[in-house]
Amino acid sequence: MELPKRKSVRFPEYDYSQSGAYFVTICAKDHACLLGVVVGATCGRPSPVYCQLSGYGQIIERELQKISQLYYGVIHIDHYVIMPNHIHLLLRIENGECGRPQVAPTVSRMIQQFKGSITKQIGQSIWQKSFHDRIIRKEQEYLAKWKYIDGNIFRWQEDEYYKA
Repeated sequence: MELPKRKSVRFPEYDYSQSGAYFVTICAKDHACLLGVVVGATCGRPSPVYCQLSGYGQIIERELQKISQLYYGVIHIDHYVIMPNHIHLLLRIENGECGRPQVAPTVSRMIQQFKGSITKQIGQSIWQKSFHDRIIRKEQEYLAKWKYIDGNIFRWQEDEYYKA
């Protein structure tokens, strides 16, 4: 019996290795809260709100911080947030602007390598298949996504990925 084929969410004619900015969301398998827990802002006692990272979340953060070094001068993680069951990041590609002889990897390839490295360190996959991306076309949209990342932690209970 032939299994159903997944429909690609990528634009078929778009070159995902070209210079530009991308808003990426990567989810944990079954939206399980494996990456951390949101703490802070209790009733009547304001305190900083943040995601206290689990061991998995700490591995993810280290890997996110390594991306700009691995793809030096080509791929930059400008901003990110690690939530209990997903991550958002603003990824920027500057292809051919640093004198590197090779072409920048595609967004899909970079995410595949990122997820693979974490899977190898953990010893099992914690990821949902694929990821969501949005091509950022204007500075206004880039700034809106930056602001969304900043505020995501404060909206955790209203988040579409929220699981109690």
